[in-house]
Amino acid sequence: MGRLFGTDGVRGRANADLTPELAMAVAVATAHTLAETDRSHPPLAVVGRDTRASGEMLEAAVVAGLASAGANVVRVGVLPTPAVAFLVGEAKADFGVMLSASHNPMPDNGIKIFAAGGQKLPDDIELQIEATIEADGAPARVRPTGAGIGRVHDLLDGAEHYIQHLVGSIGHSLTGLKVVVDCANGAAAEVAPVAYQEAGAEVIALNAEPDGLNINDDCGSNHLDGLQAAVLEHGAHLGIAHDGDADRCMAVTADGQQVDGDQIMAILALAMREAGTLTADTLVATVMSNLGLRLAMSAEGIRLVETRVGDRYVLDELRASGYALGGEQSGHIVLPAYATTGDGVLTGLHLMARMAATGRSLAELASVMTKLPQVLINVPVADRTVGAGASNVLAAVSQVEAELGETGRVLLRPSGTELLVRVMVEAATQQVAENAAERIAAEVRLASPAG
Repeated sequence: MGRLFGTDGVRGRANADLTPELAMAVAVATAHTLAETDRSHPPLAVVGRDTRASGEMLEAAVVAGLASAGANVVRVGVLPTPAVAFLVGEAKADFGVMLSASHNPMPDNGIKIFAAGGQKLPDDIELQIEATIEADGAPARVRPTGAGIGRVHDLLDGAEHYIQHLVGSIGHSLTGLKVVVDCANGAAAEVAPVAYQEAGAEVIALNAEPDGLNINDDCGSNHLDGLQAAVLEHGAHLGIAHDGDADRCMAVTADGQQVDGDQIMAILALAMREAGTLTADTLVATVMSNLGLRLAMSAEGIRLVETRVGDRYVLDELRASGYALGGEQSGHIVLPAYATTGDGVLTGLHLMARMAATGRSLAELASVMTKLPQVLINVPVADRTVGAGASNVLAAVSQVEAELGETGRVLLRPSGTELLVRVMVEAATQQVAENAAERIAAEVRLASPAG
C-alpha cells in the first residue's frame, strides 16, 4: 500500500479510490491508534461531512467502522471542517473525522482526522494509522461484542454552538455592511449566512442550495466570477467566497476586485498589531505567498515566517512558536485564539469587523500591499515525482531563475492531493511571468504526460 495520507488527509474519487471499505478501514485503524494512550474509557469520536452525495455513503462506513472498534460516535451532520474541529474540543472527544474533499470537484471526497482538542494529526500518528491498516487481520483483530460495541448519537445543535462561538470572537458589530456570501453549495450554506447576519451584516446568500451534486460547481472560492457580478448587482460593500468545507475565505471589493488570502492576512496582521494581539509582531505564511506580502509586512515592521505549502505546516509553526496569525494565499487563514484550523467564516467575520471598526472600504484596507504579478499553472501529470524532478524540468527552472535574478522567483512543487505539478512564477510584469511559467509547464508536460 502506498502512502494514504496527503497534505490534507486521505483523498480520492469516491467509490473508486476512496471506497467504503477503505473508509471503514481508516476508521477502525484510527480508533485503535488514538485509543492506545487511554483505555480507561471507550473513545469518543465526532463525525461530520460536507454536502457531497458520496458523504452519506462514506459517513455510514466511517461510523460503522468506529462503532465496530468500540468507539462511541457523535454525528454532527453537514458542517464546515473547522466546526467539526471546534466540536471535537467542545465535546472533549478523543478525535474527530470530517468527510470532505474541500475545494476539489464533487466526485472526489476525503477523510480528515482531528486529534483531541481539534488539532490536526502529526505525521507519525498518520503513519501509525497506515501501519495498522496494513497489519489488520494478520493476526485477526479481536472485535468487541455486546456492550463493547460503540454507540451512535446525533448532535442536532452543533451549528448553533459553532455560530455562537464565531460571532462571539469579534468585538465590533457589522451593522451597516452589506455582504454577498458565496457558499459554494457546500458546508457553509447554513452556517455562513446566519453567522454574518447575527453579527449585524445585511447578507445576500449565493450558491446556498446544495443538492449533493453541485458543490464547488463553478462557484465558491475557486470561481469568483459569479460573486464579483453579484456584488456589483446588489451594490454590496464586499463579497466573501468559501469553498466546499468552508475552511477558506476569499473576498471581493465593492468594485468587484479580488482580495486573496495574502491580502486578507495583511489586513488582519495590521489590525492585530494595532490591538496588541499579534504575537511577536509575526505573521506565518507559506512559500507560495506573494512577494508583495513580504514587502508590505517588512515596511510595517512585521516579521514574516515562511513554511512549506500546506495549512498543516502553517499550523505546526503557529503551535510551536505561539504565533497568533498565519495562512495561505488560497484563503486558509488561521487564528489560533479562536480556531485550531483554517476557518473561512471566522476569517470573514474578522475581515468585516476590521472594515466596520475603521470605516474603511475593503479596497482601502487591501491597498496596504501591492501584489507582484504571479502566475500559477497546474499541470496535469501521470507521475508527480517525475513531473517535478525530471532533468529537462530542472534545467528550465534554472534558466528562468537566472533570467529573473532578483526581480522574481520560481516555485515548482507536486500537489499533495491531486495528480498535478504546480508551476508558480513571480516577475516584474505579467507577460514575463506568464511566458516563464508556460516554458516550465511545457517541460513538465513533456516529462510526464497526463493519461
